[in-house]
Amino acid sequence: MFQKGLRDGIPIALGYLAVSFAFGMMAAEGGLPVLEATLISAMNVTSAGQFAGLEILLTGGTVLEMMLTQLVINLRYSLMSVSLSQKLDRTVAFPHRFLIACGVTDEIFGIASTQPGKIKASYVYGAMCVAIPGWVCGTALGAAAGAVLPGFLTSALSVAIYGMFLAIIIPPAKKDRAVLFVVLLSMGISCAFTFVPVLNRVSTGFVIIITAVLVSALAAILRPVETEEEAS
Repeated sequence: MFQKGLRDGIPIALGYLAVSFAFGMMAAEGGLPVLEATLISAMNVTSAGQFAGLEILLTGGTVLEMMLTQLVINLRYSLMSVSLSQKLDRTVAFPHRFLIACGVTDEIFGIASTQPGKIKASYVYGAMCVAIPGWVCGTALGAAAGAVLPGFLTSALSVAIYGMFLAIIIPPAKKDRAVLFVVLLSMGISCAFTFVPVLNRVSTGFVIIITAVLVSALAAILRPVETEEEAS
């Protein structure tokens, strides 16, 4: 399971390398040393939170503003950790669950939650051992590169994260209609928060939380997944 986690984590690490490279370049352009930019990625491992936090940091925002921003943007990881805890084998002890929760990202949650049956802690550890170093190393390389690369190339690298999301959701959506239903419903609700007046004023962090809760509830009601006991 650890080796399988390593293999599944390689595409995530490559995607992280490109996105965090852009983050490192932005941090360097803002005046942060390579070591500080690298430490930010090593201690956070959150793309949206880091980009938002970097903007607050460089514009002289307050500590309270930073705390509230990170709380709103990263609160979704609490939902992911709770959901993933149900996917883990019952033999996984609390210390392992705690460590896994500290390293949960959108992509690691995606590959772990789509695995058939229960999973061992070793699978998640394997994915984390490849993905997280990819994020940290990408930041270090980007910060070291500084302003060497042109701006249009930096913007192009940030698109890689969306390709990685598609690579995660399309294969299981083709095999399982319940997953396809969840994906389409998530897209619809996200579009509503983007284009509908009043709704488009909701912050990104709350949009993610509201969408996750609504989609999970509707999927549980309309597209319930059979448990092993029900199937037998």
